Amino acid sequence: MPLSREQVNASRKWNLNSLFETEEELEKVYAEVKKEIPAFARFHKKLTPDNAHVCLAELSGVTRRIERLYIYAALRRDENTTDPKYQALNSRMEMLLVELNSATSFIIPQISKFAEKDLSAMSERPEYADYTTLLDAVIREKKHILSGKEEKLLSEISSFSSGFKDVFSNLDNADLTFEPFTDPEGNRIELSHGMYSFLLQNPDGKIRKQAFENYYQSYIAHKNTIAAAYAGSVKKDCALAKVRKYKNALDKALQSETIDPKVYHNLIKAVRKATPALHDYVALRKKALGFKKMHMYDMYVPLTQEYKLSMDYDDAYQLVIEALAPLGDKYKEILTEAYGGGWIDVEETQNKRSGAYSWGAYDGHPYVLLNYQRTAHDVFTIAHEMGHAIHSYKSNRAQCYSKASYEIFVAEIASTVNEVLLLKHLIQTAEGEQRKFLLTYYLDMFRTTLFRQTMFAEFEKFTHAQIEAGIPLTSESMSEQYLKLNKKYYGKAVTHDEQIAHEWSRIPHFYNAFYVYKYATGIISAINIVSKLLKDATFVEKYFRFLSAGGSMRPLDILALAEVDLTTEQPFEVAMAEFRNTLEELKKII
Repeated sequence: MPLSREQVNASRKWNLNSLFETEEELEKVYAEVKKEIPAFARFHKKLTPDNAHVCLAELSGVTRRIERLYIYAALRRDENTTDPKYQALNSRMEMLLVELNSATSFIIPQISKFAEKDLSAMSERPEYADYTTLLDAVIREKKHILSGKEEKLLSEISSFSSGFKDVFSNLDNADLTFEPFTDPEGNRIELSHGMYSFLLQNPDGKIRKQAFENYYQSYIAHKNTIAAAYAGSVKKDCALAKVRKYKNALDKALQSETIDPKVYHNLIKAVRKATPALHDYVALRKKALGFKKMHMYDMYVPLTQEYKLSMDYDDAYQLVIEALAPLGDKYKEILTEAYGGGWIDVEETQNKRSGAYSWGAYDGHPYVLLNYQRTAHDVFTIAHEMGHAIHSYKSNRAQCYSKASYEIFVAEIASTVNEVLLLKHLIQTAEGEQRKFLLTYYLDMFRTTLFRQTMFAEFEKFTHAQIEAGIPLTSESMSEQYLKLNKKYYGKAVTHDEQIAHEWSRIPHFYNAFYVYKYATGIISAINIVSKLLKDATFVEKYFRFLSAGGSMRPLDILALAEVDLTTEQPFEVAMAEFRNTLEELKKII
């Protein structure tokens, strides 16, 4: 049973004072913003190239304060997803955001009506210096921006049209329960999201099997509800793409971040070409473990029981600091500040949101949610989430508010750079069983972050294509397709247990359309960046420019600061060669 929040030491919980020191202060800011929102009406139908900067500056100021309100409420809700006080506070802040969006929905449509030459001229004027990225987007997206009336309508319905993710989140984190079971020694095992990943590494196959079956039993029992929620989310994606005159939902996702379709196609092509190497790795695992049959729940079993990367949180954090030494003293200082400065919520507690993330407001430092267990995965999660946090930290301090937020496409790169650096740091001095463990971990990082996420992307492409073709999505149709993909990616060496067909039903990222492929391009980019960092100490400055760019440039231009070009096949070839070379080294050891 997870601890209650009161049982956790204050040093292991985040301190939200960088957002608000008291909730009285929060209510004061809320009241101020509430009064200011109606004032935007004075700009309606009166925006010109000479006064739009005044409106944009006021919008930036209000949005910046609402961001603090919203994130504070969401972080409090995630501490205990069943707490009605913070459920209500979070809902109130969501409604405030909808109110702002509705009241200001005319701004971008009106600016988009300016002639392109006027928009380009505005970008050269000093009063628009903070909004050049926005103006670039307006010029680029002119044909997809609707009338003020239509934008206002879309803004108002967003409060419920985007609720499918909340439905799944509440089910997954608050209402879903997992049947406990008894291990061979008679000990009762309570199953939770955090414990599940831990149990899949247990050396006892009976425990792995029971954890797998009990875990999926809960999702299968709610398969129709989850299918309805996800199908609704996909319909929303497709409808918005159609309304905004994109070819389809994938086209909207790529264009909205200015991602060249070559990137997406290069990824799919490279991964499909490399699946035989993944099949080879799966077969090697089966042979090394001595299994006559290897099940999907056996995929996380370490190839050696003689070495485990298992340590207390404090030791794990210090290890991360050591491993990231190639990033220099400035990076280390931020890591140290985060460790003792209330940035991180460490322990799994009752009804706490599952998983891990980094999030924060421009006015305040980033916050990291963990559900730490003593597993290798959780050690690497520290490095991963601190990569996100320091990326935001650097961007927030280098860019103005309107240019600080980076696109999701570049969001998974810094986090994965940290994971790869940690792994290479450990491998450098490892021998024997420890080396075998770490090489396996690296290959599993490829399997889960590159191959599996690309498989997820193919599933998303299928679900959206079905809706766009007028074919309904059902639990049965999605499970059938998912099982086909699972067999295609993992090959014949593993037994594709019937439960794995339902894995789609437990993936929260599917509610952010075409998000998951960016994990795959993230690890491709990270492997290329780490290679440069370890070969050339001066490359750190180039990498810091990448971290500090925020959203001041288009994503592929920002990535170019770190000398990676995903519109070519070369970065993908580098990464796939790394996978094959690591696999060959592991074969020699085994």
